[in-house]
Amino acid sequence: MARPKTTPRTVDNPSVAEVTLQQLLEAVADPVRRSVIAQLALAGHGLSCGTFDLPVSRSTATHHFNVLREACVISQHYQGTTKMNTLRPDDLDARFPGLLRAVIDSCVRETTQVPEAH
Repeated sequence: MARPKTTPRTVDNPSVAEVTLQQLLEAVADPVRRSVIAQLALAGHGLSCGTFDLPVSRSTATHHFNVLREACVISQHYQGTTKMNTLRPDDLDARFPGLLRAVIDSCVRETTQVPEAH
């Protein structure tokens, strides 16, 4: 008996031309999504969805990844059965020069900042 052919899993990563400034700003306004951005920036490479340290359920995390992907902040692709996430600063820089890079820098500072002792 022949095994059924399977098609590779794919993710629809939208074109940066489809993203509005409003959509981008709303995507980066949420603290959980900023944490995703910071963790990707600090890693310096793609990360699988399951490796993020997020204070939300898996289904809520999926929603946040989708918002970031639809705003072209991240791209997603499969490596086998693992969904990988990478930042898209160069893509967005063509449409909104310097904006995502400023957001990334701010997210990293926000995440790594040590609270002041009083």
